[in-house]
Amino acid sequence: MIIDTHAHLDFPDYKSDLESVLSRAQEADVGCIINVGTSLATSKKSVALANRFHNIYASIGIHPHDAAKVSEQDWQALESLVPEKKVIAVGETGLDYYRNRSPHEDQQRIFHKHLTLAKTHNLPVIIHCRDASDDCLKILDEHKNGMIKGVVHCFSGTAEVAKKCIELGLYVSFAGPITFSNANNLREVAKSVPVERLLLETDCPFLSPQPKRGERNEPAYLSYIIPVLADIYRLSVQDIKRITTFNAYKLFGIGEPDHDGQIAYAIRNSLYINLTNRCSSMCTFCMRETYPIVKGHHLSLKKRTNDRRNNTRHWRSWRL
Repeated sequence: MIIDTHAHLDFPDYKSDLESVLSRAQEADVGCIINVGTSLATSKKSVALANRFHNIYASIGIHPHDAAKVSEQDWQALESLVPEKKVIAVGETGLDYYRNRSPHEDQQRIFHKHLTLAKTHNLPVIIHCRDASDDCLKILDEHKNGMIKGVVHCFSGTAEVAKKCIELGLYVSFAGPITFSNANNLREVAKSVPVERLLLETDCPFLSPQPKRGERNEPAYLSYIIPVLADIYRLSVQDIKRITTFNAYKLFGIGEPDHDGQIAYAIRNSLYINLTNRCSSMCTFCMRETYPIVKGHHLSLKKRTNDRRNNTRHWRSWRL
């Protein structure tokens, strides 16, 4: 199963064939979709869509384009949507100095309000940042003591900006542009993002991947993005699917990753055998000292043997 963490299926582009779009998504192994609000009206539509389909979840927010238009009444109405059962995130919100459809001070003010709302309700935030990295990072840094969690969607910044986002505890996602023939610089940036902080998204109906460029985008088109990411990270397609699905589960709490300890597990073209919980090795690829997950595989076996000397649980993995 894979997860599209950023879609706009409530847009008029899908008015006539939404059921077919969702059917194709299912055929492409897209198990969950987060429908992202960009205004009060679309946030309400996202909630309605999530309530209609079991595998769709909602994020509520106001895009920076409309920041200057937000009244206090609008904001209170947006806040009232937070308790809705399938609202799992706040956004999209952030800064857009490329289009400049709202004054910068209004964008920044509304961005602050979204971040405060997300922290108050312990929700992740979906961040839009275009040609505004310095101010975006500055604002995020002001909120970091509140334990920000979220994703910078459709990332288009530099490797340095990506690093700072990671240091703030955020995830990063790349949409269709990562597949464009002229996107070598963006693919180089993607290499700097740890795969454990990577999420999948389409941002549909926008930004269709290269093979479908110029057409309406849809969740099924993640199948064109994943092989490109696999090549960037030198992993298999299945690795990218598994890892990003687990990442989405960690951030948004959706999806059903396998919590059972794996005795045999594959990464790239290698098979690893997880023999025991008791291991004194400190393999560089193994995250057992901090978290029992390696490339989306859960390695904590149900039957554990404690090390009596320090009461620390261990396991060993051998490569075949």
